[in-house]
Amino acid sequence: MKKIYVFLLIACAMNMGGQCYGQNLWPQVTKEMKPWTRWWWLGSAVDKENIVRELTLLEKSGFGGVEITPIYGAKGFENKYINFLSPKWMDVLNATTDKATKLGMGVDMNLGTGWPFGGPQIQEKDAATKFILEEIVLKKGEQLTFPLKPQDAKHKYAALQALRAYPAGNKEINLDVDMDRISGYWTAPEDVRIWALFTARTHQKVKRAAPGGEGYTLDHLGSQSVKNYLNRFDQAFDHKNLKVRAFFNDSYEVYGANWTDTFLVEFDRMKGYKLQDHLLDFAGKGGDVNKTARIKSDYREVVNMLLTKNFLTPFTTFAHQNGALSKNQAHGSPGNLIDLYAATDIAECETFGSSYFQIPGLRRDSADIRNVDPDPMMAKFATSATNVYGKKYTSSETFTWLTEHFKTSLSQTKPEVEQLFLAGVNHIFYHGTTYSPQEVPYPGWLFYASVNFVPHNSFWDHLSGLNQYITRVQSVLQSTKANHELLVYWPVYDLWNDAEELHASHSDDAKEVWDKALKVHDVDDWLHPTAFYKESIKLQRRGYSFDFASDHILNQSVIEGNHILTSKEAHPYQAIYIPACHYFSEKTMKKILQLAEDGATIIFQTMPKEVPGFSQLEKRTAMLQQYIGSLGFDQENKNQYTAYGKGKIYLTADIHTALETEDIFPERVSQTGLKFTRRISEDQIYYYLVNHGPETVDKTIELNAKSNYYSLLDPQTGKIYALTPTAGKIRVQIQPGYSWIILVSPNQRADQAYTYMDYLHAEVQLTAPWKVNFIAGGPTLPHSRIVKTLSSWTKWDDQEAVDFSGTAAYETSFALKKNDGKRYLLKLGRVAESARVFINGQDAGILWSIPFQTNIEQFLVDGKNNIRVEVANLMANRMRYLDKNKVSWRNYHEINFVNINYKEFDASDWEPMDSGLIGPVELFSY
Repeated sequence: MKKIYVFLLIACAMNMGGQCYGQNLWPQVTKEMKPWTRWWWLGSAVDKENIVRELTLLEKSGFGGVEITPIYGAKGFENKYINFLSPKWMDVLNATTDKATKLGMGVDMNLGTGWPFGGPQIQEKDAATKFILEEIVLKKGEQLTFPLKPQDAKHKYAALQALRAYPAGNKEINLDVDMDRISGYWTAPEDVRIWALFTARTHQKVKRAAPGGEGYTLDHLGSQSVKNYLNRFDQAFDHKNLKVRAFFNDSYEVYGANWTDTFLVEFDRMKGYKLQDHLLDFAGKGGDVNKTARIKSDYREVVNMLLTKNFLTPFTTFAHQNGALSKNQAHGSPGNLIDLYAATDIAECETFGSSYFQIPGLRRDSADIRNVDPDPMMAKFATSATNVYGKKYTSSETFTWLTEHFKTSLSQTKPEVEQLFLAGVNHIFYHGTTYSPQEVPYPGWLFYASVNFVPHNSFWDHLSGLNQYITRVQSVLQSTKANHELLVYWPVYDLWNDAEELHASHSDDAKEVWDKALKVHDVDDWLHPTAFYKESIKLQRRGYSFDFASDHILNQSVIEGNHILTSKEAHPYQAIYIPACHYFSEKTMKKILQLAEDGATIIFQTMPKEVPGFSQLEKRTAMLQQYIGSLGFDQENKNQYTAYGKGKIYLTADIHTALETEDIFPERVSQTGLKFTRRISEDQIYYYLVNHGPETVDKTIELNAKSNYYSLLDPQTGKIYALTPTAGKIRVQIQPGYSWIILVSPNQRADQAYTYMDYLHAEVQLTAPWKVNFIAGGPTLPHSRIVKTLSSWTKWDDQEAVDFSGTAAYETSFALKKNDGKRYLLKLGRVAESARVFINGQDAGILWSIPFQTNIEQFLVDGKNNIRVEVANLMANRMRYLDKNKVSWRNYHEINFVNINYKEFDASDWEPMDSGLIGPVELFSY
C-alpha cells in the first residue's frame, strides 16, 4: 500500500507553539532548498577578503547560494575594476566557488555581464540582427541603382537578401539575380513597386555591461554567432573545474532582433516554401490579410525553432561540457514560452512589481509601487515546462521593484513568494544583493532595481526568519513533483496568426523589441484576453490543478493506464483540456485522436476551425477536417461526447460537468477561499494552501487524498503536530497570511496533538513602562528612554530617532499565574517592521510577518516574567536623512541610481516611516 502525504501550506500569520515529537518529517535540507540571491558585482571590483566576508554573512543569514552577475561599476573605484573573464577575474571566481563550497553554498553565474548576452567577442557580423523591408516606387523608365542599400545610412552592415518588383495587378518580377550587382541599373518596364528585403543589425549594446563585457548584443538566432560567443568562455574556462552549479541567461530584452543572415534558408528548410517568394504578403501589402497572417505565423514559428536549435540547445550543451546546468528566462521572447523554458535544465520566471493582498495590516502605499501587478499564472509557463518533463527545479528572479527603494518590509515579501510557490516555483532567487567592500560607508554599493538584501539593510538580522520559512517550504516542493489532474493546451498559433505590423510592441525606453515579444509587462495584451487564460482562471478557482502543454508536449505524450504521460519522469495527467482556439495543427489533432484511441480523456471547449500557417495549406486543411469529421459531432450542439477507442472525447462548454462525469473532482478546499497546489513523490502527496484573504479560515475540510494519519508541519516554526481526522475530514484554523503543512500518511504521524485556538482568554496587556535602548544602526544612536505608551519612535519629538534606521530593544516585565495545561499566545500588535522576542532571556524567535504573534508557553514561568523585543525598522528614514543633508552616497556609472519610476532618486521629501514597537502587546491563553 502506498503511503500518502498531504502537504497543506495555508498562509496565515501567527506562530503556533509546540514541539516536534516522533520522527522528523521535514526533508533533509540541501543548499538548493535554501533561497539564493543574485549577487551583483559592480565593476567586478571584488577582492578575496570581501568575497569571504560577504559569503560568510550570507550563509549565516540562511542563503544557500549566490548567482553572480557583473554589471557597471561605482565611480572612484575604477582602479579596482577587473575585466570580465580575464585571468584575474577567473581567479576571484575560483576563490568564490572555493569559499562557497567550504560553507556548503552553491554558485551560479551569468554567462555574460548585464543583459542580454553579448560582449567584445561579438563583432558586427555576429550582432543582433533584424530584417528591413523597404518599398521603392518607380515610374516606367526610372532606374534602380546598384548596389542597393537601405535608405537609413546608419545600416552600414546590411545585405540585400530578396528583391521583387510588382507592376499593376501585383504580378511579380523576380530581381534576385540582380542583388549582388555592385554597379549598374535596372530600368522599370512599367510603373512598379519594388520590395527589398535586407538583413541588418540592431546596433544594440549589452545593457548594464561590466568592464570587459561591453559590446554588441548577440544574434541569438544564428548558429555561428552563438558558437563565436561561447568560444570566448571556452578559452577562459580552459576545461577547468569551475564548481559553478549553473550558467544563467536573463530575460530576452533583445530589442528589434527578429532575423539572422541564414533565415531564408532555414525558413525554406523548415516550412517547405520560400519566404522571399511572398514578400508583398509578408510586408502586409498583398491585399490578402488572411494570407499575410498565415505567412507571419510561419515566420514566428521559425523564429521559435531557431531560438531553440541555434541558441538554447548549444547553451545547454556548453553548460554540460563545463560541469554545470543551464538556466534560462524565456519570457520576453517571441516564441512558444513553454518549449523555450523547457529547452534548458532549469526554467526561471520572474516577478516584477507588487501585488494587492487582502491581508489586514499589510502595508501597500500607492506612491511606492510600480503600476504592475504580477500575475502568478504567468509563472505557470515556466513551472509547466518543469513539470511535464519531470525536472527538479523551477527558479524565480524574485522581488524586482517590489516597492520603492528602502521601503520593503519582510512581511511584504511573504505573500509575494507564496504566490510563486502556489504556481509551482520551488527555488527562489532574491533580486538581490550587491557586493560591497567593507570600507564603503553606509549604505554601501546598491543596485538600482533591487530590494537590496544587503547587510546594511536594517532587517538583516531578521532576514533569517524569512529565509528559514522559504527553506522549509522549498524542502518539500523540491522533494516532490507536481500532482495535477489536467493538461491545458496553450493555443500559441492564435497569437502567431496575426497580420499586424512586425514591430508593434515597444519597451520602456521606446526601443523596438522582438515581434510578438511575450513579456511579463504585456500580459494584458497577449494573455488576459484569451479563452485559454480565462478558462485557466476558472479551473483554478474551482479547485483543479493543471499544467500548460504545447503542441510539442502533446505530440510526445503516451498513455499509461488511461492517464497521459508527458515524459517518463513526470507524474501522469488524467485529461487534456483544449480551450477555445481558432487555429490548430493537423499533426496535433492526429496525435490527440491517437491518445484518445489509447485511453485518454480529451475535452474541447470548441472545435478548432483552421490549420495555422501557409505551407501546404489545402492539404493540411483537408487532413484537419477529416480528423474532426471522424468524431461525428453535431456542430450545432455545444455539449456532446463520443467514445473513441479506449478513451473519450468531449465537445462542451461545461468542462466541470465533463470532468466530474469522468470522476475527476476538484479540491473542495478551494471553496473556503484558500489557494492551493498539490505535490507528489513516489509515495507522498502534498497540498500547499494559502490564505491571502481578509478573514480567518476555520473550517472542517475534506481533501481528495485520504489516509489514516494527518500531521501538521508548520513552515514558520518547523514544529510538527498530529491532527485528528473526523470521518475523513480535518479541521484547519488559519489566519490571513500564515501557512501550514499537513502530512497525510498510512503509517507516519506526529505524537503531540495540535491545539486549536478556541476561546482566547486575555491574560495580560503589557501596559507597564518599557525601557527602550537603541542598539544598532544610525546615523547616530538615539538616547535611551522610558516610554509609558507605545508609539512609533518617529513621534517622540526626537530628531535623532526620526532619522534613525536600525534596531531598538524594548524591555519590560509582567506577572503571570502560569497554568501548565494552557498554551500562551503573545501578540505584539503592530510592528514596524520586524522583531526578535526574548522571554526570560531565552530566544523565542523572529516575528517578521503579520500578525506578529507566537506561542511562548515553554519560556514562561509562574510569577514575574521578563520580555525583550528587538525591533528593526527599514532603511528609509536614514536614507531620507542622507538626502536631506546632501550626503553623497550614489555615484555609479551608467544608470547610476533611480527611483521606482526610473527618475532620479531623492528621498529628501519623504515623510518619516513609522518605526518600532507600536502594539498593543498582549498575552492570551487557550
